[in-house]
Amino acid sequence: MIRIAVIVFIGALAIAFGVSALAVSPWWWLAAVLCAGIAGVGIYDLLQKRHSVLRNYPVLGHIRFMLESIRPELQQYFIERNTDGRPFDRDVRSLVYQRAKGTEAEIAFGTERNVYAEGYEYFESSMRPRPVPTEQPRVRIGGPDCTKPYDMALLNVSAMSFGSLSANAILALNRGAALGGFAHDTGEGGMSEYHLRHGGDLVWEIGTAYFGCRTPDGGFDRARFAEKAARENVKCVSLKLSQGAKPGIGGVLPGEKVTAEIARVREVPEGKTVISPPYHQVFDTPRELIRFIAEMRELSGGKPVGFKLCVGSRREFLAVCKAMLDEGTAPDFIIVDGAEGGTGAAPLEFADHLGSPLTEGLITVHNALVGAGLRDRIKIGASGKVATGADVVKRMLQGADFTNAARAMMFAIGCIQAQSCHTNTCPAGVATQDPRRARALDVDDKSARVHRFQSGTVKSAQQIIASLGVSDPAELRPSMLRRRVDPVTVRSYAELYDWLTPGQLLIEPPESWAADWKAADPDRFTV
Repeated sequence: MIRIAVIVFIGALAIAFGVSALAVSPWWWLAAVLCAGIAGVGIYDLLQKRHSVLRNYPVLGHIRFMLESIRPELQQYFIERNTDGRPFDRDVRSLVYQRAKGTEAEIAFGTERNVYAEGYEYFESSMRPRPVPTEQPRVRIGGPDCTKPYDMALLNVSAMSFGSLSANAILALNRGAALGGFAHDTGEGGMSEYHLRHGGDLVWEIGTAYFGCRTPDGGFDRARFAEKAARENVKCVSLKLSQGAKPGIGGVLPGEKVTAEIARVREVPEGKTVISPPYHQVFDTPRELIRFIAEMRELSGGKPVGFKLCVGSRREFLAVCKAMLDEGTAPDFIIVDGAEGGTGAAPLEFADHLGSPLTEGLITVHNALVGAGLRDRIKIGASGKVATGADVVKRMLQGADFTNAARAMMFAIGCIQAQSCHTNTCPAGVATQDPRRARALDVDDKSARVHRFQSGTVKSAQQIIASLGVSDPAELRPSMLRRRVDPVTVRSYAELYDWLTPGQLLIEPPESWAADWKAADPDRFTV
């Protein structure tokens, strides 16, 4: 009560001072109003019960909340070193920005990374490098059941939905893909006019809510799917089982982002938060999944169809492999999403503790397909913190045929890693549905940046591949990537992990795989 009395006294004194000073000059009223305002804030702080800090430190306590609100910016711009930042450090962000702008992405005076630290990885360069190809390599997507294969670039736009991203962001990404001849994954939010306007190649992603091909009760509408999959822009169809950062839960689009336009595209109520189911209604077992993939391929007119997942149980994935063998059909591609992915909003516990990181996920999927004798008919994509040419090559050494980038593509169109993607207040106009904020993103300029970033990154990857002494990405081997496991020991990936031979699981599974292979059941998902 004493503090309230003091603040009231100060306020009253300020008003009295203002009244008496009015005879001298009206400008003294500004000081009086300011003092009265401060006194009002102080009284409110003392009376409110939500924040203990403000009750103990009225007025001054607001400084703490102000500093907390700008902590990420202070950390990013004034405190962190070039190699410290998370999720992407300043070196990587700067590299993407420079490459997108078409400037030289080079450094002087040597690396800032500690090359003797545990976990440091590097490529094994050759004494006889090969010439760098002048054309971007392509990966043919399409197994024996596919009649309309697609030639995929080494780096493509990963899944990001309209709704999570602004219309201008989608337009820029798709126009960039059209300029560079690479693929643009729609994300699970459906195909909008912004995905179609510039004619970029699309990978149409179908999630658990079946946006764009859903029945009134939220089921899968086969007729609508067939109609949209027939579009010329749609080159592949991807069924999303799970994604990095939040495997096991569906996507979330906050209600403030569900505008009338997005509600129309997704066929959901306007202004209400959209939560996709965590699982698919159209299948319950690995066998039913594979049959559904085959059905989607038929409905699409023979286009490549695959699925995306963040790997969890190896036994479950082996069950899917057994279902492929039993059914005599398989997806044309599988996209492995790492737990380190994360353009969408996710609970902290899921982002930090659920799902396999991309390295383990990739190696698991690659080895399972090799051991089951299926690898030659299924291509593998990798997504999860792919931003540089070194990332592309690393993932291909670990088993991928091509890569997808999400956050790096966001950087290319102006993202500053404000980490406010889920708040609708993105300062760069990338992850927002606020027209005023989105208007700042110029489509022509940013689409050219996307094209330059993708082209420059693939060129960098080709230079690295050539420096390893090979001409074709298919010649890359795990032995070419090495990791320091302690201060005096370095191991190659060929030594760090078990690599299966073609058909090995069918003949004599190695001891480390035998129990999981035996327990894997194509008629049920079980860990």
